[in-house]
Amino acid sequence: VQLQASGGGLVQPGGSLRLSCASSGFTLEYYAIGWFRQAPGKEREGLACISSHDGNSYITDSVKGRFTVSGDIAKNTVYLQMNSLKPEDTAVYYCATDGSVGSSCPPARGWNYWGQGTLVTVSS
Repeated sequence: VQLQASGGGLVQPGGSLRLSCASSGFTLEYYAIGWFRQAPGKEREGLACISSHDGNSYITDSVKGRFTVSGDIAKNTVYLQMNSLKPEDTAVYYCATDGSVGSSCPPARGWNYWGQGTLVTVSS
């Protein structure tokens, strides 16, 4: 199971980015896919989860109203749309899955497979 997160970069405060999580080898629709971030010197933070097969999704309260999670079945990609970005959103962002077909959010088996991360820097 391989995941690839992409779409990070440098953005000014108040700007937007859309992160993508793609996979080669398995169909994301059938799994719970989570988004996480880790800022320097801080613990990893769970942000969102989506399981397209049962329509379940959630966004953590700390970014609710600014971030949304969605999936494109045809493109086999899960997105994290980030709006109104703040300097404190600067972090490496990861997508992950438990790797179990039919898992929902949050997955009972935890997050076992991780992408390599993509850096988001919010700065003027």
